[in-house]
Amino acid sequence: MPAAAPPPRLLYVTDFAYEAKGRRYCDEDILLSSRLRRDFTVATCHPADAARLMGDFDAVVVRNSGPVLHYREVHDAFREQAAADGVRVYNPLGGRGDMAGKQYLVELWAEGLPVIPTVDRTRDLGRLPDADEYVVKPKDGADSIGMRFVPRERLSGLGDLRDTLVQPRIPFRYEVSFYFVDHDFQYALHAPDPDRRWELVPYEAKAVDLDFARKFIDWNTLDHGIQRVDACRAPDGELLLVELEDLNPFLSLGLLDEPTRDAFIARTAVSLRALLS
Repeated sequence: MPAAAPPPRLLYVTDFAYEAKGRRYCDEDILLSSRLRRDFTVATCHPADAARLMGDFDAVVVRNSGPVLHYREVHDAFREQAAADGVRVYNPLGGRGDMAGKQYLVELWAEGLPVIPTVDRTRDLGRLPDADEYVVKPKDGADSIGMRFVPRERLSGLGDLRDTLVQPRIPFRYEVSFYFVDHDFQYALHAPDPDRRWELVPYEAKAVDLDFARKFIDWNTLDHGIQRVDACRAPDGELLLVELEDLNPFLSLGLLDEPTRDAFIARTAVSLRALLS
């Protein structure tokens, strides 16, 4: 009887020491990487070591490695080498959301999609809706790094925006996130208190909510991967896109009930096997 084929080998990229406000990234990656070991051979490494090690694995899984702006040169070198060597990366490197920076927010709003109004040129500031304050943040930002609030009377003094986005500060009712594996919806969580963004509870997504979220999943055209669609509920009840996280979205697995968490991990394993097939 022939020996069974060994399980595929995954290099699981994370930064166990990264500290994020309101979340413990390391707990999530300890859980997910350990559960994936039921179907794969899994080794973990820091983002700085991924390019050097990935040649010995069947795929690289990029997870909670923190904002890439902290290690931009290392990340760019990893992407270039992975593309040159044909390494399978999960999520695949062709993401059009946060993986490529936040320019997509400008483009999607210009196309008339339900996105927080966003511009990146001084001459377009007048197109933004009136607001008491405006949010100014870098295009490659994450975890609110570099974000600041500017009152309306100082908006004209921002000067050359360059790699900067400007949005009206919307008094939204709450934030909600929709989590997908490939194109399949898995669960939703929301923060009832806008001032406590990471105090999340389960959210029962309605059909209209999922129609909203799927617009952006379909737009992104990733065949495989984990994506999180972050939105806010505007005062008029409309959902507006805040960001499409397709690089290393935090999943809040610790807040899920066991059946939902198990189903998500099982679906991720199926997705990874499809990537490797």
